[in-house]
Amino acid sequence: MFILMVVVFVLGYLMIALEHPLKVDKAASALILGSLIWVVYILGIDSILSLGHSHAWKHFLESTSLVDLKQKFPDMTLWEQMKYFVVEHEIIEHLGEISEILFFLLGAMTIVETIDQHQGFKLITDRITTNNKVKLLWILSILTFFMSALLDNLTTTIVMVALLRKLVGDKHSRWFFASMIVIAANAGGAWSPIGDVTTIMLWIGGQVTAMNIITMVFIPSVFNMVIPLAVVSLYMKGEVKRPELSKNETREFTTVGERKLLLFMGIGALLFVPVFKTFTHLPPYMGMLFGLGVIWLTTELIHKNKSDEDKRKLTVIGVLRKVDVPTIFFFLGILSAVAALQSAGHLGLLAEYLDKNMHNIYGINTTIGILSSIVDNVPLTAGAMGMYPVMTDVLVQASAEPSYMMHFVQDGAFWELLAYAAGTGGSILIIGSAAGVAAMGLEKIDFIWYMKKISLLALLGYLSGIAAYWLQELLFFHG
Repeated sequence: MFILMVVVFVLGYLMIALEHPLKVDKAASALILGSLIWVVYILGIDSILSLGHSHAWKHFLESTSLVDLKQKFPDMTLWEQMKYFVVEHEIIEHLGEISEILFFLLGAMTIVETIDQHQGFKLITDRITTNNKVKLLWILSILTFFMSALLDNLTTTIVMVALLRKLVGDKHSRWFFASMIVIAANAGGAWSPIGDVTTIMLWIGGQVTAMNIITMVFIPSVFNMVIPLAVVSLYMKGEVKRPELSKNETREFTTVGERKLLLFMGIGALLFVPVFKTFTHLPPYMGMLFGLGVIWLTTELIHKNKSDEDKRKLTVIGVLRKVDVPTIFFFLGILSAVAALQSAGHLGLLAEYLDKNMHNIYGINTTIGILSSIVDNVPLTAGAMGMYPVMTDVLVQASAEPSYMMHFVQDGAFWELLAYAAGTGGSILIIGSAAGVAAMGLEKIDFIWYMKKISLLALLGYLSGIAAYWLQELLFFHG
């Protein structure tokens, strides 16, 4: 059953990848996968957990939760304990983590859609006058790179895809631009302590400090974005065709003041999220929902005297009807599937295998980055964090391999490289990062098309960034 879980994941992944040939929406495949893999887990629970690969089960056996459970139900069998562990402990815990991402995504998508409905993005797109493909690609990528560091890669991608729809009319050209935005967003998120969920994990966990992650990962991240852009610039020619505006878009049913207000409030709400998290230590989705609530209240007040038709379009209640719900379901399915693999011990086993057989920080992190294009980078990062404690100078000197273990001190090379690799490796496949999944859902980008057109470019950028980090580390620490 342990192996069957992997088989189910691979088959589900193939259904998602072959969405267009099969003519089955990827959200449906993801939901089936996310449910079915947990079914296999619960049906084979005793054989799976008895293998001893699940770190979560080991921790549960040592926890006070099990002691309390035994006191409450003294006659509980081992199988019943296992069932309780999966149903009442693991599913609830993972659902909490997944829900944070989904509510964050829902809030961000609604805010961006509200700005768009108020024609707020028109204030930006009117200033981008070039139709030259190469120039536009560089402008959007650089804008994405720095916005991603301030907001995060997921929110930035949602914002930039909304902008892109106003600038590029042709579907396949827009797919290409959106894919390059994914690369830029993931690269921008990797060097900022608030730009990607993996860097947030490492920052909060004490593996890295904010200033150091910016200093050491910035240059590799620049290489990650610039190298693919440089390659594309060599062969890309021509001009983009701007989309034809519908009657709704040409009709100015909002004033300039309303556009500016909603644009500034929307961007302000998104920028407020990392500030909210820093000061309150509450999950980011709460800051996002607070910002949405304020915008919702504002739209209700400023449009209260307008016609019912305009109210339906401009208030958040009307905007919610346009939010891409299948993308939310797709996220739910794929993250649920990965959570099952994490709970059963597959990802922990993979992390241990890498450490045992490679025992090299470049090999381990390069592989983690490539794997993060297939499975979610969060459990992979968590697995890597679990492999090693944050070392101190005393522990390093007491170890059998002080020169190797030195990489695992706070701000050590292993953690910096992990932040880069886990943050940017997901660009290699469109399903490998939150930014890619969002772009895929919003623009209906074909998985196979992305593999053919973008994956090699993303891999080239990814490896270039690792080479840049190696050179930088050599100069700073061994030069």
